[in-house]
Amino acid sequence: MKKKLVINVCGKGINVQGHLIRVARIDGEKFTFSDDPESVLARLKTCGTRVDLFTFMPSLNDISPQYAYKMELDNLAVLPVSTFDHWFAKQVDSKLRNMVRKAEKKGVNIREVPFDDALLRGICEIYNECPIRQGQPFPHYGMDLDRAREYAGTFLDRSSFIGAFLDDNMIGFIKLVTDERRTQAHMIHILSMLRQRDKAPTNALIAQAVRFCAARGIRYLVYDHFSYGNKPADSLSQFKEANGFRRVNLPRYYIPLTPLGWAALQLGLHHRFVDHLPETVAAKLREFRTAWYNRKLQSVTEAL
Repeated sequence: MKKKLVINVCGKGINVQGHLIRVARIDGEKFTFSDDPESVLARLKTCGTRVDLFTFMPSLNDISPQYAYKMELDNLAVLPVSTFDHWFAKQVDSKLRNMVRKAEKKGVNIREVPFDDALLRGICEIYNECPIRQGQPFPHYGMDLDRAREYAGTFLDRSSFIGAFLDDNMIGFIKLVTDERRTQAHMIHILSMLRQRDKAPTNALIAQAVRFCAARGIRYLVYDHFSYGNKPADSLSQFKEANGFRRVNLPRYYIPLTPLGWAALQLGLHHRFVDHLPETVAAKLREFRTAWYNRKLQSVTEAL
């Protein structure tokens, strides 16, 4: 696990990660932005913590390049929001509309919920349903109440929680965090129980997130990245697209603060090792990983 610490700079949390190359970024960088990156840079240079590289992205309102720093293209899965009816009628197809209706017919109830122990117990039950998701170990499996409180309790002043319920049991949830200007909302947690996926709770949760944004005049709903590194379209990106999200490219800026940071940027060492592999090789490694963990899960299931 990468070493990580959080420091306060210009009133914002800054995550510093890495052993050899220490990279800093704004905590919650997809929904927390700096209007004055020069001030952040100046403070990082004198903060007493070694930082080799600082990286940041602008908000969706400022995606045209506007700084002279080294820039690479990043991307987000973005749904422009006007009204719920427009999304339901124009931005998704009939199959998705049927999935949302299916959830309602199956008795799935969607509602906003407070951040309390009842929510945290529901989160634990969902996270602890299965040790493997999407063909790899699920890092949050085994979560207890204290860990759930820490994990889900960030940015509470800008957070809202939406739960999907079957009877009185929570079978899925979304955490939405808005930016300071309340122009975009980011889904930083969205997960449903695997054994209840025939009831389409995740589609119903996204529909409620659209309602949430439309009712508050929030212009964009963000579902993290649309694609990751050189990885081609997969089932997750297809799911995002089916729900009306589209890929939006935006600049990611990199500023070296030390000679090591400058060298790392020139050599591409600020990227993950897997991002340097040819996609054919990376795809084979993903297939091997999925097969390995599927066999592991099957052996564990048979032993129960």
